Amino acid sequence: MLALLLALQAPVAPAAVDTLPQVTLVEALQRAARLDPNYVAALGQVDNAVWARRNAFAVFILPSITLSTTATQNTPNFFNFGTLQPERYAVQSTITASYDVFTGGQKVAELTRSAAGLDSGHANELAARFATAMQTESTYYAVLESTELDRVTRERVRRATQQLGVARARVSSGAAVSTDSLNLRLELTRALVGQLQQASGLRLARLQLGRRIGESGPVDAAPLDSAPMPELPLSLADAITQAADQGPQYRMAAARERAASAAYRSQLGAFVPHATVSWSGIAFDNRFLPTGAKFSQLSLAVSFPLWNNGQRELAVSRARASRDVARAARRDMDRGIQHDVTAAYDRYVTARASAALALQGLVVARESFRVQQTRYSSGATTILDLLDAQVNLSQAEADLVQARYGTRLALAGLESILGKRLFTDKGTP
Repeated sequence: MLALLLALQAPVAPAAVDTLPQVTLVEALQRAARLDPNYVAALGQVDNAVWARRNAFAVFILPSITLSTTATQNTPNFFNFGTLQPERYAVQSTITASYDVFTGGQKVAELTRSAAGLDSGHANELAARFATAMQTESTYYAVLESTELDRVTRERVRRATQQLGVARARVSSGAAVSTDSLNLRLELTRALVGQLQQASGLRLARLQLGRRIGESGPVDAAPLDSAPMPELPLSLADAITQAADQGPQYRMAAARERAASAAYRSQLGAFVPHATVSWSGIAFDNRFLPTGAKFSQLSLAVSFPLWNNGQRELAVSRARASRDVARAARRDMDRGIQHDVTAAYDRYVTARASAALALQGLVVARESFRVQQTRYSSGATTILDLLDAQVNLSQAEADLVQARYGTRLALAGLESILGKRLFTDKGTP
């Protein structure tokens, strides 16, 4: 038992943190955004939506054009329409241009759908960017919180060691009983175990931060300002209004409804005739780039599928169901705006107030510990009162650290819903 206690009291070798790379919060946010798979996928969806929008515009203005060339070797020689005589080789080149004159509103519907898809892509990119930022901030704050909690556990060990020395001296002089030193040994053991656990948590948090920003090893976080977080620069009513106008989740829901409605209207266009104008130029010869016989054709094609085994009706039914689902999702998001924003807003306000109260609690705990320490040294109180004051002080220090970073994380959650930064200390996402 004595050997175990001595082993626990042996100082733990601190990790070599001087050689760890250190990043600021802004640098971590920028690097993590380039590496997060979800954000990279969101950027790809924006690029796809841009090209879909270009395609929808091009269909209105430009015809589709096709060039083709066919070279044929005949055995025996066959009549060549370009040279008007039997030839071993025959080359045919064709250019075809077609334009859909009437599609039953499908072009207009596709233009609307592509615009909604682009808006949804931008909103999804913004949501993914803030989601990445929130995860990065959570990891960053975990490193800072673990660093400060590691300091708190070391202070707890220092106080327990100091009080154990005082208790031993009083027991030796007969001013206290042996249980005083035994109780303080138990507190020291618990403090050492807590220090080991916190040191392990700090190592893991640094490794997680390194992974998130693209490093293969641990990375330390640069300290942040320890001043109390300020009040929010907007009221709850303004926050709800801004979230409804520019919140990425609500923008996506509205854009998806517009896209689904446009897709449904496009499917309805299959119930009306379609008209297409086509022009073809054909040339024959016995070599490439034929210049022999040339012909051209101009045609107007009108088609109307009377029955295609229910495929048209099935496509309309699926499009209608998708539209109804998107509409229900958008209405549900509209009903949830007030709840979501209020919850995030109150979470920040509550966390900020909790941090202020935790600071007051720390002041009280320090003074209580000082008084109990003085009274125990003079024999005016028991060891249990001193231990309670010592444990309360360590807990108050930990509560303040957790409340401070909990406030910052609550702010990140509110910013993610609003889709905008409320303060400038984290830079533009």
